[in-house]
Amino acid sequence: MPGRNPASILVGVVPISPSPRPAARVRPVAEPAGIGLVGLGVYGAVGHLGFLPYPLLELVVLATGTALFALRRRWPRAVLLTLAALTGLVPAVGPVTAAAAYSVARRMAEPRGRARLLAGAGVLLVVCATVAGPRLGPGSAAYGLALGLVLAPAAVIVPGLVGTAQGQQGRLLRALRERGDAAERARRLADSEARTHERSRIAAEMHDLVGHRLSLVSLHAGGLELALERAAPELREEAVLVRRTTRDAMRELRQALGVLGPLARDTGPDALTDATGTRADIEALVAQSRDGGIAVRLDWTGPDLDARPAPVRRAVHRVVREALTNVHRYAADAHVTVTVVHGGAQVRVTVRNGARPGLPVPVEELGTGRGLTGLRERVELLGGTFEAAALPSGGFRVDAAVPAEPAGDLPAGPSPRDGGPDAVRPPDGPGPDAAGPDGRRTAEVLTLGFGLAALSALMVVGTAFVHAAQPSGRSGPAPLPRVGMTYGEVAGLGVQDNGAVRAAATGHEPPRPAGTAGCVYPFNGATERRPGGLLIARYCFDAAQRLIAIDRFDVPSVRDATPWEIP
Repeated sequence: MPGRNPASILVGVVPISPSPRPAARVRPVAEPAGIGLVGLGVYGAVGHLGFLPYPLLELVVLATGTALFALRRRWPRAVLLTLAALTGLVPAVGPVTAAAAYSVARRMAEPRGRARLLAGAGVLLVVCATVAGPRLGPGSAAYGLALGLVLAPAAVIVPGLVGTAQGQQGRLLRALRERGDAAERARRLADSEARTHERSRIAAEMHDLVGHRLSLVSLHAGGLELALERAAPELREEAVLVRRTTRDAMRELRQALGVLGPLARDTGPDALTDATGTRADIEALVAQSRDGGIAVRLDWTGPDLDARPAPVRRAVHRVVREALTNVHRYAADAHVTVTVVHGGAQVRVTVRNGARPGLPVPVEELGTGRGLTGLRERVELLGGTFEAAALPSGGFRVDAAVPAEPAGDLPAGPSPRDGGPDAVRPPDGPGPDAAGPDGRRTAEVLTLGFGLAALSALMVVGTAFVHAAQPSGRSGPAPLPRVGMTYGEVAGLGVQDNGAVRAAATGHEPPRPAGTAGCVYPFNGATERRPGGLLIARYCFDAAQRLIAIDRFDVPSVRDATPWEIP
């Protein structure tokens, strides 16, 4: 197989599978470990607030949920439902459930199944939290229900919606990328088809040119045969050989190139002749366009092209004709200038039209550009250059430079632009993925990490709020101290001794009851009764620190004299 790279042959025979990246090998262990650490942080925060009735059990449940998270890709539905149930029992499993809900929702493409799964997981979490409320939760089914309603959005609903959005965005980007690749392949195929079409046209022209010359050779050989039959019979066989050889060459030429004739052979007034591409031919094209209503002007510099090879003249003819045809289609009311410069080494053809005086051509009415692609192929096969581009002023310019005497034969094989095995693709320009997959992955991980941290903080705050809202079990007004209570029970009701009240009662209090070991004079028992007097409460305890008497008495109040009352 000449021209093929041996390495490419080996690659085609033996498939080479790329080794997995290090990040891909570490990820199955790193992701559960990281999620478990976040759950452990929630566990520690809730425990620090004093809302962990069974710390060891909840730690075991958290470890179990972290282990289940690693199986989310194999059994996504079962793992998510199980983690939702565990979150209802132990709120510290909430970050693990949130990560699983995000991952499962992102990978599920069927919308109804995804919605049913997220709704089922949320309901299961609320039910389990309600059932576990009296034992593992805040202390009652009602507050367990409240805790479930707080955890369900943070652990299931919000992560599931974020995963759904991320998954749809990823699928949309993949679809757009595939569509763009398909459009690019279609464009390359269309360009290749246009180049092949132009080569077929060139081959048909070669068939016409060479066939015409061989026909003349055969005709003259036949006349020579008749003349030599009388004048020199011994040379007649040579003339017969020439005529037969010419006939065989014409037949072989038709077999080799004649099949390409229907693709692009010109017929009628555009058929290839010896005048094609000369100054008279170009002037005829310009006159036809002028008769069609185009304001076109021809500027010819240098001698005529009648002495140049037929491929060069034909290329000049095709460039002018295709450019004027495009003007007729898309800018019929614009001014056009056709410039032909015939120098000693090359022939330069430029067709330039100005902007349309009216509205621009709508995008849907623009052509495919295959004609220009064919012109480029024809000119480059002759060793020339071709440019076609819109002008800043709104017009269009077609410029072709063709060697006056092409060197060597025309290339026959497919060019690298046709997509052959040696094709060189231009490097892709910067696009939305210019940052690279590693950069996108890092940004995504950081974003999801911050989001998970925010959801975890929300879970901790919600859990603390529900636990703090749970009543202590005592309802109604606080009970009053009564005789027979111990000193500790009385102190627990807020009765504390106050030095100022004790000093006010000194010398004004009634005698203490028999068996009194000490008394307490609280400030909250003294209220103003009338101007100049205070009501003081006294709690007396015996030696066993039991309340034996509660006395209330009046004492005169002491106030500062006003300045004018000072003697």
